[in-house]
Amino acid sequence: MSSIRRKALAITAGLVIVAAGAAECALAWPAAAATPSCGGTCVNLFAREYSGTSLGAPQFVADVYRQGKKIGQPVILFRSSNTDPAEDWTATDDGTTADFYAAGLVGSAVALHYGCIAGAGQFEFPSCAGEVNDAAYELQYAPFGVDSGLCAGVAATATAGEKVALEPCGVSAKTVWIEDTNPGDAPVPPYYAAINGSDTNFSQPFVLTYPADAYPTDYLSGNPHRPQLYVTNLTGFSGPVDNDDQLWTAVPGVLP
Repeated sequence: MSSIRRKALAITAGLVIVAAGAAECALAWPAAAATPSCGGTCVNLFAREYSGTSLGAPQFVADVYRQGKKIGQPVILFRSSNTDPAEDWTATDDGTTADFYAAGLVGSAVALHYGCIAGAGQFEFPSCAGEVNDAAYELQYAPFGVDSGLCAGVAATATAGEKVALEPCGVSAKTVWIEDTNPGDAPVPPYYAAINGSDTNFSQPFVLTYPADAYPTDYLSGNPHRPQLYVTNLTGFSGPVDNDDQLWTAVPGVLP
């Protein structure tokens, strides 16, 4: 078990997918997670595209297709519900990119771009003064509040189009998600691009994305399941981000 997992940082009880500077806003949100069994330990991840009209009541949230608890099971968005265990997630590992680097779950190149590590030995990282150390996390599938050991991630190193599914937690960077703290578009409440920890493209990183031509209740032609989350290049990385399908946040607790 990694040191990150043992931390159980207090931010998990609030909004885990926000940078430290936005935590106050997040914690002020109304308590809203999927089943009562999961309760306040769970979080509900959703895209700004489907944020709904109330801070605590998103239209659609991250869901495991047909409640399947196995490696490779697709992660989708589905209508928010307080009776659907497929929408139960816990932030079992959360901290900073530097923490994940220290735990061996992200590489030095990722840590160099998104983490701030002072005195890291053979690696020449800048001083932490004034540097960004992005928040990072794993999202573990926890139907009815029981951790499954499976997290939302990618099966292979992130590339454009790589699908997001359940993968073993705490094994590699593929299940780590890093908040982009400078997406060019940070409204209140804050939404952030989620960079996959296995990213190798530091000019246009691979981020969590919902298919722009899909809707959560659709079935896509020729596919056996509903539209699946995937990773692709961040839109507008060097300028304003206006793709609501790439901007994410979360609320804790039981959904109304």
